[in-house]
Amino acid sequence: MERILIVEDKESMAQMLRETLELAGYEVIIAKDGGDGTKRVRDSKVDLVLTDLKLPKKDGIEVLKASKEENPLIPVIVMTAFGSVETAVNAMKLGAYDFITKPLDTDYLQLLIDRALRNRRLVTENILLKDALSHRAGIPDIIGKSAKMIEVAENIRKVSSTKTTVLLLGESGTGKELFARAIHDLSPRRESPFVTINCAAIPKELLESELFGHEKGAFTGAVEKKPGKLELADRGTVFLDEIGEMDLRLQAKVLRALQEGEIDRVGGSNPIKVDIRIIAASNRDLEAAVAEHSFREDLFYRLSVFPITVPPLRERKDDIPVLAEHFIAACSAEMNTPRKLVNQAAMDTLKSYHWKGNVRELENVIERAMILCEGDTITPEHLRLAPSSSPESMLMNIPMEGTLEEAAHTALKAAETLRIKKALESTHGNKSRAAETLKVSYKTLLTKIKDYGIEN
Repeated sequence: MERILIVEDKESMAQMLRETLELAGYEVIIAKDGGDGTKRVRDSKVDLVLTDLKLPKKDGIEVLKASKEENPLIPVIVMTAFGSVETAVNAMKLGAYDFITKPLDTDYLQLLIDRALRNRRLVTENILLKDALSHRAGIPDIIGKSAKMIEVAENIRKVSSTKTTVLLLGESGTGKELFARAIHDLSPRRESPFVTINCAAIPKELLESELFGHEKGAFTGAVEKKPGKLELADRGTVFLDEIGEMDLRLQAKVLRALQEGEIDRVGGSNPIKVDIRIIAASNRDLEAAVAEHSFREDLFYRLSVFPITVPPLRERKDDIPVLAEHFIAACSAEMNTPRKLVNQAAMDTLKSYHWKGNVRELENVIERAMILCEGDTITPEHLRLAPSSSPESMLMNIPMEGTLEEAAHTALKAAETLRIKKALESTHGNKSRAAETLKVSYKTLLTKIKDYGIEN
């Protein structure tokens, strides 16, 4: 519910306006003079200010200036007597949205308020869209028929209608943002903003201002007050991608936003109330980060109220045919070319590949194949996939011809690769501890990691 501040010293007029606007579905706050009005603007989260020009203590111009200093996006409508139209016009030059003369036409006033709030919503959405990545046409809501995907979809359905914080876990490229957007679209907040912030993509010295906004003069280059993304997302959902990369000091501020429902702009002294739902995501092991003191334990437990692990593509290979078909259809529409078929050999190649880049990598491979294929059927040659180096595929590809020594060498390499990877995972990448676990020297482990092309 949007909140309107009415600054009016005549009690009968203030009550008439309150009843009119509450019947129209707005929450209303009353201030009886200009001094109280400027205080309410700073202390209360308001979406629109309706103020008289002639007020005790401070006039409507002071209320207007305070509103614009607090948040330039707050529309201010000025009420004035018929003879003071010139003063009202001057108020508009100072940033007022519009003015209305007394005696008031309440129908026209409601129209004016609706228009001002709609305009504010559009401006806010435009600010957010400037930094948002455009979604390609035809990207699915959620595509998959495997048991793991059905389980994820069911968890999303259950948690969407609540205010619960969600932590999405999974490798890069699994589509965590897509799932976050699905949670938002299924929630009661669906009509409010969905804001994505990639914590790894924004330099840490800029991330604080991006999240929380800043006051004028807070730092060099802060020439005007700027609301942050958390403030702009009020009543909506904020998706904090790669939250494991966030600086510890900012983690404390995010924790306060979650616990107290308020934020502080950089350089500001007055807390700002916000009503946001946070969905966080990470491809890092956050529990390990907590143990290493690079992630706050209290924030981890606050975020992981409802964790959802998005499975990698190699664990849901039954979904590859339907995903490939979807990406072919999307590419056909985008390139304005006929849809192509995937022959059985090409599909077998797709299903046996390891997919380190997950769904994102599959999409890129299909797009490349669509460009390379001049006929109507995609073959393995069009995919241009290097032979998979995963231990599982290596074991499947043990040569059934040739010498026993050759077969044993391939099997040994696959087994050692798999065991080294498991050891590195269990020690969170600590090679010294992994070497101790494997009962080999540190130098031997480094040599095998290099020879086998194992990524840490």
